[in-house]
Amino acid sequence: MLTGQSARGSRSGYHHGKALPPKAARVTSRGDTVTIWLPDRTSAPPDTGFWKFLVPELVFGEGALSEAGYAARRLGARRVFVVTDPGLIEAGWPAALAAQLGAAGLPYSCWSGVTPNPKDHEIAAGHEAYSASGCDVIVGIGGGSVIDAAKAIAVLSANGGQILDYAGVDQIDRPIPPLLMIPSTAGTGADVSQFCVITDTTARRKEILVGRSLVPDISLTDPRLLTTMAPELAATTGLDALTHGIEAYVSKAASGLTDLHALQAVRLVSQHLERLVDSRSDADARTAMAQASLSAGLAFTNAILGAAHAMAHQVGGALDLPHGTLNGILLPHVIRFNATCGRYREVAQALGLDVTGMDTAEVAYRVADHVRAMADRLGVPRGLAELGVTEADFPGLVSGTLKDVCLSTNPREASAGDVTALFAAAL
Repeated sequence: MLTGQSARGSRSGYHHGKALPPKAARVTSRGDTVTIWLPDRTSAPPDTGFWKFLVPELVFGEGALSEAGYAARRLGARRVFVVTDPGLIEAGWPAALAAQLGAAGLPYSCWSGVTPNPKDHEIAAGHEAYSASGCDVIVGIGGGSVIDAAKAIAVLSANGGQILDYAGVDQIDRPIPPLLMIPSTAGTGADVSQFCVITDTTARRKEILVGRSLVPDISLTDPRLLTTMAPELAATTGLDALTHGIEAYVSKAASGLTDLHALQAVRLVSQHLERLVDSRSDADARTAMAQASLSAGLAFTNAILGAAHAMAHQVGGALDLPHGTLNGILLPHVIRFNATCGRYREVAQALGLDVTGMDTAEVAYRVADHVRAMADRLGVPRGLAELGVTEADFPGLVSGTLKDVCLSTNPREASAGDVTALFAAAL
């Protein structure tokens, strides 16, 4: 029996903005056209109307993992299905989780068949393991790939079929099992988001599931888990959080609620990411970056994103490349493309940049240069060609970008020619 889940699988609609009259963006996903309502705005969020803001219960702080068993109990758990990956098992965090579940009197089953950029066939295998486990609550402990896999397994457990059947907006009809997510990286925001990204291994592209049923019931963040990240992972996930914050702030669907979290994320990443990469034992940097990830996730799950993410999804799906690395390469080019958007001034200030006297375009270019300089210091390649992308890949990448839900909220409309030019600039 599911507890507290009566509304989580319903078709809630996807509505941001004013009551009268909203602007509609048409987004194509797997052959179906869906409509996303956006506020009619350019450089500032609407000062009237209403916003929807989705958020799970949040448990945050050093030592928060000790609350995991009680959190699962609050969700009505009798047996817990833990989703993780081999790297986390080696680091010892699932064992620490198991101890907390045991202290709460909860038996569990553990499945760890997830790889970076989770694949459709992995979700099918995870669903089979869940079905045989007798579990009723799903706990994901790991990075964004683990958390997306946990969400996808939950979708199949209640709705059946194949995971790609649910790509698009609000395609999940039946209530899914309760979800408790415990992030081990600082950047993806998957633990608070209404997104789930799965790789279609046949088409070699990423498909996005979107809907409020995918917002976890509880997000539990313990910054101690960041101590076992490799420096490269700390860098790329941190750049992902930065991209979330910037794209959410300039998004067409931004609001006063999302702006607070977006700028907070930008500010915290700017001040603490490189410190965390240098030393995961820096407790202040760990906590700040964990909070940056959380804030960025709360921003983008409600404001959506932009062209950098729409493009990164395609390259990551085709070549199975790290998402944060792709964002680090693509974001400066997208910022320059969006240079007429006046909202980069606040982003610049959050980054600590003095842009006094600069016009709108100059501010955007200054932000783009700053992001690229940060990526350079973190060892991110300067172009997609270094990762194996060629001009021959452009047609498929462009086609997928134009269908990606994240492109609909980019502050500047982008044609096929525009996206092609962006890929060429980033090559």
